[in-house]
Amino acid sequence: MPRIIIKYVRIVDAINLVVGRFAMYLLFVMLGILLWSSISKSFFTPALWTLEMAQFTMVAYYLLGGGHSMQLGAHVRMDLVYGKWKPYRQSWVDVFTVMFLIFFLVILLYGGISSTIYAFEYGETSRSIWAPKMAPVKVVMDIGIFLTLLQAIAVFFKDLGIALDRPIP
Repeated sequence: MPRIIIKYVRIVDAINLVVGRFAMYLLFVMLGILLWSSISKSFFTPALWTLEMAQFTMVAYYLLGGGHSMQLGAHVRMDLVYGKWKPYRQSWVDVFTVMFLIFFLVILLYGGISSTIYAFEYGETSRSIWAPKMAPVKVVMDIGIFLTLLQAIAVFFKDLGIALDRPIP
């Protein structure tokens, strides 16, 4: 494989490793928010922000961790016959199927960016009583989708390297 592709794969893997490790800890942040929600409902005035903040944290956890889970191969796969194939055949199937994922992520990113621009232009807020601004969570969503798209392209290059018998080290 050309050096530029190898460098691309290594850079994307490194970025998604760092972002994915950060995203793993967001689960504890979400648990803390939900714990505070329970405490405030039991002993104090219920906090209006906790449910939505927990949802926003879950969005960040899920989308920022997407590229890292792809990098680790921890995503869900229908493994009826795939697991019985040799790595060479698996890689050719993956080269083909990852194209659909890349197409989906491009469309998703386009819609996400459009929605984020709208949120900034019109000062979009949530329809809850707390009414937080929606732009920050939409920016995080776009970043997560973008990183997953970059990782999907890196996975394409890795699988193509295996299929052509020139795996990326």
